[in-house]
Amino acid sequence: MVSIFLRSLIYNVLFYLLLVFWIVVALPTFLMPRWAIMAVARYWSRSSIWLLRVVCNVKVEYRGVEKIPKGPLIVASKHQSMWETFALLQFFDEPLFILKRELKWIPFFGWYLIKANMIGVDRGAGGRSLLRMARSAGEAVRRGRQLIIFPEGTRTPVGSPPRYKTGVAQVYVDCGVTCVPVALNSGLFWPRRTFMRYPGTLVVEFLDPLPPGLSRREFIMRISSVIEDATGRLVETARREQAQLFGRAPGSASAKA
Repeated sequence: MVSIFLRSLIYNVLFYLLLVFWIVVALPTFLMPRWAIMAVARYWSRSSIWLLRVVCNVKVEYRGVEKIPKGPLIVASKHQSMWETFALLQFFDEPLFILKRELKWIPFFGWYLIKANMIGVDRGAGGRSLLRMARSAGEAVRRGRQLIIFPEGTRTPVGSPPRYKTGVAQVYVDCGVTCVPVALNSGLFWPRRTFMRYPGTLVVEFLDPLPPGLSRREFIMRISSVIEDATGRLVETARREQAQLFGRAPGSASAKA
């Protein structure tokens, strides 16, 4: 555990130093088209994932990448960790995120979010703000972007009951495009609200796409079912791996974090 603690500490220091490095590298992109800042963001994503493997021995396996269609798209992902907020963008040419508007106020980092035309939402403004957000997302996706969205709205600890928001169904209806569900087990390796990073095999699985045209009710039922079933399978496999690594009950290392 001491080794894991030290590795986690080293990784977090290097992770934020790396972020500062890419923020400096990206400065010229303020004078360039949007593709430039997105290219730097992908390098940041890949380098952070590489660093996690080297320092914390967290291997990453991507499954079903061939199922991702080209062009306008919704990517609806399970949300267990900060990890997927940057890891998923490397697979898309024009990724789009919906995020708290306060993030755009952060010097440099927030300015890059503005440069990348990410959509900020005021969570305290009620339904009217959510409708505006859904319309803005729909317009951007129909212009060719890939919307990466977390249907639960916030990070959910491993094993907690899922809470899928109805707002994602409104976004799906307004966009009118294919949706690719994503399952993962990142919460076992990068748990929320702790700096600990646990070794093992982090798996991201892109599932069979859902076609446009489903009703909001059917969309929520189908997406929650396929994501939760696949996530449960990935988590159980990873817990068995952790049991072998730590010599204790599956999942107990990260469950205590």
